[in-house]
Amino acid sequence: MNGGSKRRPTSFDVAERAGVSQPTVSRALSGSPAIAEATRRKVIEAAEALGYFVDERAARLRRGSTGTLAVVVICREGDSASSINPFAYALLGSVCVAASERGFETLVSFQARPDDFFGHYQEQGRADGLVVIGTTTNQGAWEYFRGLESESRKVAYWGSPFDELDWVRSDNRAAGRLAVEHLLAAGYRRPCFLGALNTPQVQFTERYEGYAEAMREAGLEPCLAATVNAATREEEGRRAARRLIERGEDIDAVFAACDAMALGALEALAAADIAVPEQVGVMGFDDLVAGRFSRPPLTTIAPDPAEAGAALVEAVLDEDGAKARRRVPVSLIARGSTAR
Repeated sequence: MNGGSKRRPTSFDVAERAGVSQPTVSRALSGSPAIAEATRRKVIEAAEALGYFVDERAARLRRGSTGTLAVVVICREGDSASSINPFAYALLGSVCVAASERGFETLVSFQARPDDFFGHYQEQGRADGLVVIGTTTNQGAWEYFRGLESESRKVAYWGSPFDELDWVRSDNRAAGRLAVEHLLAAGYRRPCFLGALNTPQVQFTERYEGYAEAMREAGLEPCLAATVNAATREEEGRRAARRLIERGEDIDAVFAACDAMALGALEALAAADIAVPEQVGVMGFDDLVAGRFSRPPLTTIAPDPAEAGAALVEAVLDEDGAKARRRVPVSLIARGSTAR
């Protein structure tokens, strides 16, 4: 031995201590039904006494599996860790938990710049499949992953602007309808949608479509407070709400395409001394933690991140041949910002 280093025990050492052959050790520790229970116990006791552990990664590779699921989080170039949408972190955590429950480890990569783009985890034998989540504003990243698509790849996407990819999404139209139903039930009569349409943000357009359908069914005319690009979603919401106020628009509630925009709208309304929820109700989508502590706390609609994460993992790992392209149900979380 060199420098006091201790040699790691091998399956041959376990075989010698247990008085069996090395193949018997392998079969016993892999759970083979061909091994008698008494022999299995003897092998396990010998392994524990020696501190021997099965190399699970090597065993999985022999069975044709890496035991790993790759997860790519697409960010906006220049984003710091603190400026990434908190829902992306919640979804990432849920994917990791769902993968762990299936016996898989996760390999996580945050990608924003073209030099960082990489998705060949399955082809390189580093993972059994790939989950891609993140902002649709990084068009270059989505084009990159779109270009990798092939029949043999096992990939599921959250946030994809492309319908032909195997996406998992919130039930965004249901969210728009739910928002209108909630606001009308709370006594508001002129709710306006705040967000951008005809952009890579497919989910925003879908939420507007659900909102507009519900408005027309209630005999009301849809209203759109269009946002324009800004440094943050909060600033987009702030500017759009300020324009509504300056124009004297006849509205009494705002359903923002996302919580960050809704929080910006709350700031603009407070600056104009417009009381929320008495004069104008405000709600969003995502259930960001910040919305729980805003003044007043923000009413929101959101999918369950745990359910969304499980759906993504199932779409990648399940072998039934079913395509992803499924919707995750959403639910209303009513708080003070619409409590008239």
